[in-house]
Amino acid sequence: MFPPFPEEEAEQVCRDAIARLEAGTLLLEQRSAPSEERGNHGLMLGVLVCTDAAGKRVVLETFSGISRELRPAADSPADCIYVPPIVSPEAIAVALAKNDAEIHLLTEKIRNSPGTQALKEARRALTTESLAKVHALYSFHCADGKQRPLMEICRERSGGKLPPTGTGDCCGPKLLDYAFSHNLQPRSMCEVFYGEASSRHIQGERCPPCDERCGIVLPAMLGLEILYRDKDIIVVNKQSGVLSVPGRGPDKQDCIVNRVRRLFPQCIAQPAVHRLDMETSGLLVLAFTKEAHRELCRQFEAGEVRKQYIALLDGVLAQKGIPTHGQTELFFRLDVEHRPHQIWDAEHGKKAITEWQVLGVERYHAPDGGIRNATRVLFTPHTGRTHQLRLASADSHGFGVPIIGDSLYGRCNPGERLMLHARYLSFSHPADGRRMEFSCPSAF
Repeated sequence: MFPPFPEEEAEQVCRDAIARLEAGTLLLEQRSAPSEERGNHGLMLGVLVCTDAAGKRVVLETFSGISRELRPAADSPADCIYVPPIVSPEAIAVALAKNDAEIHLLTEKIRNSPGTQALKEARRALTTESLAKVHALYSFHCADGKQRPLMEICRERSGGKLPPTGTGDCCGPKLLDYAFSHNLQPRSMCEVFYGEASSRHIQGERCPPCDERCGIVLPAMLGLEILYRDKDIIVVNKQSGVLSVPGRGPDKQDCIVNRVRRLFPQCIAQPAVHRLDMETSGLLVLAFTKEAHRELCRQFEAGEVRKQYIALLDGVLAQKGIPTHGQTELFFRLDVEHRPHQIWDAEHGKKAITEWQVLGVERYHAPDGGIRNATRVLFTPHTGRTHQLRLASADSHGFGVPIIGDSLYGRCNPGERLMLHARYLSFSHPADGRRMEFSCPSAF
């Protein structure tokens, strides 16, 4: 995954820590037996540079895993804190104790009788039970001040599927959990490899947070899935159900804009240059500086930004005689009596131009267990009107087939979301002009 914070300052602290480890003034203490699969392999050294409420610099250091911890052998820097694992090795050992002996016994039987499927199934059930007990121990302090259990995060991101072993033991989650639980503002974060060189890594090599574990936990902790970030812009994958910009009233202040500003205090007050409907997921670019904001807004207004969306429509377009490819030009305006609905108005409405490509017909499995036909469509909007794609789908002047989960122009049953995702975004970087392209697959 993309490093969520600038790395340079923290990287220098990592290199200083490696020098202290080599000099023996910083120790890597063994707390529990290393796992068999890791053996003496290297591990990740992580540093998070923060600022406390008084503006004082605070440095957090840790290693990945739970078997080893940092301990100073001599005076450590005054601003340095060594972060322990979120869950101790002792607590994990207790969680594993119940099934451990039986799992080892089954493993021995399988080794002697490798073709016995029943033994393998029994072992798999016990290991799954043990893994679930371990995961239930993990809970993470988040940027919004809340604490979220790992299993709750997995339910939201992967339908409750158990994450890989060791999820929560990487440097990133440990460092950010400590920072958020102590009211520290992250400033720079970096991980480097420490240990004997291998075909994958060399000592001191900078490594981003891992996709398989950190990719599950960090977006939930940060409140953002960051796909790209530099000093001028940030690109995120907005989740369905979150506002792009603040709404009216205190209950509508949680949004992508305010989440970005919370993590990056240097951000301008109004970083949004475009928006997605609350129910729509996908790619969103925001500006950190006034200059970047001005240039990106110009590109959107000039039609220089290219966007593509994936949608799942509630029916079969071919049955209505709609071709597999085409372009619509529709005219809509705000229905002032029923905000935020838009209505057809050929005289006073604004033109909305939308290109579409039918990708196929598939069976949609609804949350209530129902199954029905749906059409997957690729939309390329050439204008940026409010609810443009939802209207192109649902309105009688368009397809007359709403997007599944559309609470405004169709129906949204319990447990459903709007099946509309911004999957592609392309624009010129506001500082240097290079063309930027981002793709993000839909969750449906």
